[in-house]
Amino acid sequence: MIEEGHKLHKALHSVHLWGMAVGLVISGDYFGWNFGWMEASFWEFGIAILWIAIFYLMFALCFTELAASIPQAGGPSAYAKKALGDNFGFFTGYLVLVEFLLAPPAIASALGGYIHFLFPIIPAFGASMGMFILLLLINLTGIKQTARFELLVTIVAVFGLLLYLVLLFPFLSQNQIPKLPSMSSISFSSILLSIPFAIWFFLAVEGVALAAEEVKHPEKDIPKGYIAGIITLLILAGLIYVFTASVIQTQEVAKLEYPLSFVLHKLYGENSIWPILFTFIGLFGLVASLFGIILGNSRLLYAVSQSGYLPRYLSKLNTRTMVPQNAVISGGVLGIFCMIFLDTSELISISALGACGMYVMSLISYLVLKEKEPNMSRPYRAPFYPYLPILAILFGLIAFGSVSYAEPLLTLGVIVVGIVFGLGYQWAKQTR
Repeated sequence: MIEEGHKLHKALHSVHLWGMAVGLVISGDYFGWNFGWMEASFWEFGIAILWIAIFYLMFALCFTELAASIPQAGGPSAYAKKALGDNFGFFTGYLVLVEFLLAPPAIASALGGYIHFLFPIIPAFGASMGMFILLLLINLTGIKQTARFELLVTIVAVFGLLLYLVLLFPFLSQNQIPKLPSMSSISFSSILLSIPFAIWFFLAVEGVALAAEEVKHPEKDIPKGYIAGIITLLILAGLIYVFTASVIQTQEVAKLEYPLSFVLHKLYGENSIWPILFTFIGLFGLVASLFGIILGNSRLLYAVSQSGYLPRYLSKLNTRTMVPQNAVISGGVLGIFCMIFLDTSELISISALGACGMYVMSLISYLVLKEKEPNMSRPYRAPFYPYLPILAILFGLIAFGSVSYAEPLLTLGVIVVGIVFGLGYQWAKQTR
């Protein structure tokens, strides 16, 4: 039985939020980022990653203040609505939906590729579909069980990356990394084209805010869990990038959905247990992100529905598990549809586009709320105001422009769909 009028269950602590922050993103270390080497050299892509890492650090500090001050499941949509009004809340909610509904099919595609690498008899697409449906079902069991599962698979996934780094250590070679080029030989265009894949190292970390209504003590747990998660991800991204480039030609893994397993397979040979063991552990990394983003997008659909932007049936809760069951299932169906018709790199680019647009809107909301509501309770305050958010907005606009530059047709598609949804929302609002 599903009924409306109940509230989400408060059961999360800072350690769960760390698990969610890292778990949401950690698949980005296992695959996806390597597509950047199709567009840029080692140093060009490295500049893109450094740029995006600095941006995410600045964004995280501002976003943490917002999340701790306004602990609502709508996250960015709720912040924009409070700061800029109803229409901006709708538009920001749409951008987050683009990010969180298109990232899961991208991760599921790679998950199928890793399973196929382990068991060639299993078709990659069938494995992707099966795992997607299984994790949707687990998400229906309740937030406490969901958070515990997410924390477990995240810990295993981090261990997997550390194992990968240890296994690469004996093969590291400084000679493998190209010498630092002159400024004149660096292509700015290549840097821009690789930015969507640099974003994949960190994309969806802000999903922690989407579970804010289920946090017991948001004023202290959100800053602790979120910032610890960002620091963990920054360290892992840097090490994975440099270590991988130190043992193999970057072009060898630029188009693969299982790059780390391929690297170990090449270094240790077909008969070694290490590539197989790592790939098995690596599945946990992909599961952690897929599972966590399904959790995030269902809470987002729930919150956006609560705000009146989407049909009300999406905000109905199961009276036994207190899970927004309709939102979980609806997000899953859309994800499966996208997985059928779009390839992994396209899904990553569209998801990154939605993310960058949402980051800019959130930062603008942050600035507006600081002026509009100076006395609002702020358990955590970001440093260097107003210089930090202004600089972060500039970084965010460049990131958004780079994704649009890399995928102009997909960008146009996202804009057209957004306009259609916006017109539909305005019509529905007038007919109420």
